[in-house]
Amino acid sequence: MTYLIIFVTALISVAALYQQELFNRLKFNAWMIHEKKQTYRFFTYGLVHAGWLHLIVNMFVLYSFGGYVEQAFKVIFGSGKGLLNYGMLYVGGIIFATLLDFGKQKNNPHYDAVGASGAVAAVLFSSILLMPTSTLLIFPIPFPIPAWLFGILYMIYSVYMSKKGTDNIGHNAHILGAIFGLVLTIMLKPTLVSAFIDQLFG
Repeated sequence: MTYLIIFVTALISVAALYQQELFNRLKFNAWMIHEKKQTYRFFTYGLVHAGWLHLIVNMFVLYSFGGYVEQAFKVIFGSGKGLLNYGMLYVGGIIFATLLDFGKQKNNPHYDAVGASGAVAAVLFSSILLMPTSTLLIFPIPFPIPAWLFGILYMIYSVYMSKKGTDNIGHNAHILGAIFGLVLTIMLKPTLVSAFIDQLFG
């Protein structure tokens, strides 16, 4: 499923980069959802990206962690239910990541957002819960850091940048996507919390 998501997202994103009408039709716009009832935008914005780098980074992170989470879900829940839960994790991350900005921006026709960052954050933080002691090599840090530490640093950075508001990155989407990924994974399998603690301190 991870490879299928990457393929479909890349296909539509590339097409939208060269077709402004398609890009505009799919992007998240809270005003269009609120006033025109175009609720499909809660999902379709995750299929388009602002540029090649935006697309490549998101799909690379999904490729790096999605396969592991997908396989782990199959082992934990069984093949069919595991795929269903993984799909719910990804799609739910896309939708949940926009809720705060929808509430804030529903009367602003000029606010747009695109990208699968919220869903990718959900998958990433699900992987941290499943395998907290794995290590990540994050540029420009010259040494690998534990996944649990990366998760903490990621959230601190996202909250700080969200409050600062000096760039055009949807940090709120990252935060909400990450929270969704953690909460949903725990709701699906509460014993993962004790397994997480055992891996850290056992």
